[in-house]
Amino acid sequence: MTNKKQPPAKNPAEAPVGRAPNPFLNAELYSRMRDYTERDAAFSKELKAIGESGAGKRSTDARKAPSLAVLRGVVKKGLPLWTMLDRIVEGVESGLWEPWLTAYGFELRGVNYAKTGERNARLALDISLGSKAHTAFANAGVGNWRSLVVEDCAQVQIDKPTEKAPAKAHAIFFLDAPAQA
Repeated sequence: MTNKKQPPAKNPAEAPVGRAPNPFLNAELYSRMRDYTERDAAFSKELKAIGESGAGKRSTDARKAPSLAVLRGVVKKGLPLWTMLDRIVEGVESGLWEPWLTAYGFELRGVNYAKTGERNARLALDISLGSKAHTAFANAGVGNWRSLVVEDCAQVQIDKPTEKAPAKAHAIFFLDAPAQA
């Protein structure tokens, strides 16, 4: 019998060329780390890894991003998020868009409010320590949700903490009308 060396298992935390790896993509590693690390320290470590790896740009449309599936099904203000996103794309009830999104931890950073044409919406999901989205992900058992969300988003914005304010971080997604046939 020959003793062949097995190739290493593919690590989900491996980064594509040009991106630093984010070890927090591995749910098992994240869970072990959380067992022995305080909440604030764990967040700081994950945020540092997110900042180093940057946005993955795998699925930048908030309606289709796999990492946002948990949020899309949550009902707040009488509607699930997926319905709210569809209404934004349709261009109806524009006065309600910002309050709807805020309930989920999203901020509407830019949008075309015109009655016709694409919305070209830019949505920023708060991935900071006190994010409103955290509860939905925690209830679904997704501890490393921040790292997963960043893999799908188009851009990551991290503001350093100051004496008066903690670190703030956002994952930027887009929301456009479907292409016309």
